[in-house]
This record gives sequence, structure tokens and C-alpha cells, in this order.
Amino acid sequence: MPRIMMERSGEMEVFARVVQDRGFSAAARNLDLTPSAVSKLIARLEARLGTRLLVRTTRALTLTEEGEAYHHAALRILRELNDADQEAAGGAVRGRLRVNTTIPFGTMFVAPAMPDFIARNPDLIVDLSFTDGIVDLVAEKSDVAIRTGDLPDSGLIARKLGQSRRVVCAAPDYLTRRGCPQTAADLEQHDCLTFNFRRARPSWPFRCEGQEVAQPVKGSIVVNNGETMKQMALAGAGIARVGLFHVESEIAAGRLAPLLEDQNPGDLELIHAVYVGGGPLPHRVRAFIEYMVETVGESPLLKGSS
Repeated sequence: MPRIMMERSGEMEVFARVVQDRGFSAAARNLDLTPSAVSKLIARLEARLGTRLLVRTTRALTLTEEGEAYHHAALRILRELNDADQEAAGGAVRGRLRVNTTIPFGTMFVAPAMPDFIARNPDLIVDLSFTDGIVDLVAEKSDVAIRTGDLPDSGLIARKLGQSRRVVCAAPDYLTRRGCPQTAADLEQHDCLTFNFRRARPSWPFRCEGQEVAQPVKGSIVVNNGETMKQMALAGAGIARVGLFHVESEIAAGRLAPLLEDQNPGDLELIHAVYVGGGPLPHRVRAFIEYMVETVGESPLLKGSS
């Protein structure tokens, strides 16, 4: 007789926890089990499947190819079981919500909104990660990510939260030292702050004499997130091109000055919440996305104007 599903799902949960915590001892502590019990459960799972899932050494624990495939499947099944529990509980928003967001959006919108969101959903634990890099939602075990810019083709479902046009700007101190560019071509003589991730453009778009041109830019500093770029611009390190929502208060206060506005093409930086499709959307994810739509909808910074 095959083992009942309860035991099999328990094995999956232990296996997923071992992978997440990168070790038997850490997983045992979080599951309130002994390391020996965790080791026996994993051994039983591997024996039932007839294949090795984990390679254990004194220094590291890694997944085999079969382990990678089983891990992805186990996460999907455990997520579906959790969703089924929520449905049976009448749609209660509970559990752990893992959110990955860009640093500018997270700092300006997500973090300030969390006290009220938690007050509305007191049975929820929100696990926040801020990064401007693109993450694999499945590999990182994230429920939802907030991304800016064009979305690559993928199996993810996207919900638009807002938009902002981009602006070229620099600190008055930098412009005093280096001069103010009058045309896009003048940027060749300036230090331009750029991003180091793969999707970053090596040039900036402008509209000159009715034609859109791609102006190559370069500089002495390359960064991996928008917040660092803003801080570098404020410090007078160079000229930046960022979403207006991120620097509008600095521009209003005179700490940054917009440049080449008459040649700005008006292109928009779109902001989306993305999540893995394939089944009912968990209540915790739906609640977060709807709350962010509500929060962003109240902000004039993400309307795409100005």
C-alpha cells in the first residue's frame, strides 16, 4: 500500500526546509526536530524515490539534478496545499508573505506602508528583500516581486502598479565644476552614472529635432541600484538618469537639477507586481498586491506626469 499523502507532504516540507536552511541542523531547529530525525526523513525520501537528492559534505550541502527538479515540484505542491488550507479557512490572510522589491520603490512605498498593512492583516508575517537585481521567484521562494522597467518574456503574471517618466539630473555642485550640458551630445564630456546589471542600456534616449537618438554615455562610477545612484548624484559624482518619482523631492528642494528637459523623450518607467501563475492566487499575495495598488493610487509621484 502506498504511503498516505500526509507522510509524503511531510517529507516534502522537511526536504524544502533543509534546502532553504542549507543544512540538517538548522532545518531541525526550525522544525523542532532532532538532526537525526531530519536525516532519517531525507534518507527515507531518497530511498522511496530511488535517487539521491542532496550531496552532503563537511562544508556544504548541494542539490543533485534530480534534487533540483524535486525541489521545484515540492515548492509548488506545498504552495498549493497552503492555498487549499486558506480556502478552507474562509480566505483568511495568514502565513508568511515573501516580497522582493526594488530598493527605491521599497524604500519609498513598501516600507512606509507596512505598519498599516500588518494592522489590517495581523496573522501575516511579511518577509521583505530589497534589491534592484532580477530574482528568480521560485529559486528565491518569493511570493511576489515588484519590478521597474520593461518586463522580459516569462511565465510570470504582472499587475501594473504605476509609472513615472525618467529624468536626467545632477547636483548643482557638479554642474558648477563641470558645466551644464546643452545638448545630448554634450554628455560625452561628462561623468554619467550608469547601472551594472545586464539589462542596463549603454546609452540614453533623447529626442532631438523630432528624431529619437540614443546617446552613448560613460562615467567613472557604475552602481547596482537606484538608491545608490541617487546618493552618488547628490554627492556630485556625476549625472544620473532615474525615475522622476525617485528624485522629485530632491529636485523640488534644489538638491538636484533636471537637465535637457527639452530633449527628454518622455519614456516611462513602468512598475509592476509580478507573481508565479498556475492556480488560484494565494490570499496573502492578493491582499498585498491590492494594498499596493491602493497605496500607489494615492500617490501623484507614479502617475507618469510632471
